[in-house]
Amino acid sequence: MADVSGPTGTAVSARAVSVRGVSKTFPAKAGEIRALEAVDLEVAEGEFVSLIGPSGCGKSTLMRLIADLDAPSAGTIEVFGKPAERARRDQDYGIAFQQAGLLPWRTVAANIGLPLELHRVGSAQRTARIAELAELVGLSDFADRYPDQLSGGMQQRVAIARALAERPRLLLMDEPFGALDEMTRERMQTELSRIAAETGAAVVFVTHSIPEAVFLSDRVVVMSPRPGRITTVIETGFGADAARDESLREAPAFFDRVTAVREALHGTPVAPGGREAR
Repeated sequence: MADVSGPTGTAVSARAVSVRGVSKTFPAKAGEIRALEAVDLEVAEGEFVSLIGPSGCGKSTLMRLIADLDAPSAGTIEVFGKPAERARRDQDYGIAFQQAGLLPWRTVAANIGLPLELHRVGSAQRTARIAELAELVGLSDFADRYPDQLSGGMQQRVAIARALAERPRLLLMDEPFGALDEMTRERMQTELSRIAAETGAAVVFVTHSIPEAVFLSDRVVVMSPRPGRITTVIETGFGADAARDESLREAPAFFDRVTAVREALHGTPVAPGGREAR
C-alpha cells in the first residue's frame, strides 16, 4: 500500500477506497438475502485490486456500493476520504461494465467525449482531451468510426477511455472483458495494465478469471460464497509501478500465484504470498 507523509512527517497510508464493516441485505419473499457480511477492505492510491469469488458472492454488489449505485445496510465506505456519495458527485471515479454501453449514433470520439460534454467542458479542451485518450487506448485512427464498425475489444477500449475522461483517480471495473474471446481478452489485459500504470489510477476490478486477476493485480481479494466475506488476500509481488508484459504469463511466480488463488477459492491452505483475512 502506498504511503504519504503525515503532518508530523510520519508515514500514513494514502487510501483510494476504505470499506469498513460493510454488510448488504436485499428484501425477498422468504425474508431477506444477505449478499455481503462484515466486509473490510482498503485500496491504496495507484493500487490494482481484483475481487474474485464464486457467482453470487457479492463482488458486483461491493463494486456498486463503492460506486454509490446502492447503499450498504451496515458499515461505511469512503473514497479518497469522502463518503461514497460525495465522491460520486465529485466524479472521483470512472466506471466500466461488461457491456461497453456505447451510444451507437455517436462516433468513437463523441462517445469518449460524452462525460466532458455533460460537464460543459469547452470545445477546444474537449477536443484535446479526446485526442489524448484515443491515443492512450490505441484508437487514434478510429476516432471517426461508429461502434458497429469496431471489434468487441475496441469497443471496450472506447468504454475505458470514456471512464477516464474526467481524469478519475479511481477506476471501477465490473468484468469488462467477460464477453471477449480469450486472445482478445489477454490483449485487453495487457492494454489495461499499461493504461493503469500510465495514469496512476487505482483500480478495483471484478472478475471470475483467476489468471486475469493474477496478471493484472497487486492484490487479489478472494471472497466466500454468499453472504460474501473476504477470506483471503493474496499479494502477487509483481511490482505496482510498471505494466505487465506477456512474459509474465509464463513465469513460475505467475503460476504460483494462480495456484494460491485457486486453493484459496477452494478453501485449501494459502500458498506463499497470501494471507488469510482477519
